Amino acid sequence: MAGQEPVLGRGVLGSSVHDAAQRAADLLAVLLPGPGRPAGRAELIAVLRKYGEPEPVEISAADLADLRQAALGLREVFAAGDAGTAADRLNGLLASRAHPPRLTSHDGTSGWHVHVDGDDAPWADWFLTSSCLALAVLLAERQAAPAGMCAAPSCGRPFVNVGRGAVRRYCSAACGTRDRVARHRAIQAGTSETAVP
Repeated sequence: MAGQEPVLGRGVLGSSVHDAAQRAADLLAVLLPGPGRPAGRAELIAVLRKYGEPEPVEISAADLADLRQAALGLREVFAAGDAGTAADRLNGLLASRAHPPRLTSHDGTSGWHVHVDGDDAPWADWFLTSSCLALAVLLAERQAAPAGMCAAPSCGRPFVNVGRGAVRRYCSAACGTRDRVARHRAIQAGTSETAVP
């Protein structure tokens, strides 16, 4: 059953909203197809365990299909590009799936934390609502898009944008450098071809 680990409470990686948003990005990376990104049940369960989901973690074929469908909706928040579009998409997803916020400690098995999914919610509802809640808090704190999709053509990996500076375009410095080098080489190749009579 989903929802045993904290959304905004104490978890394996700490108690921050950033951890919950990063969990969303990591789950998207295994749920959405992409270059070098596995999309199997084992990879999904590994991410859930990384973020403190208690054993046993059981994901059926139907759960996996529903999670992939939810990931498509959440991807639209990551791809929004600006705060207004991200807010509109978050509001739409929350309006369609979220329940009133409530505090829970799962009968004392975890620290107090906020949930906006229903009791015993399916995995997809938990994933979508907890991810949207974390991303909404980040958007409100930063007044900027809370997440993005890597602009490197060979990557496209989701990432969380928590810095105070300019909006990120890449999931990592390595992807940004690789993309800049590829563009520079393409320009150089185009220049040298046109320079030859």
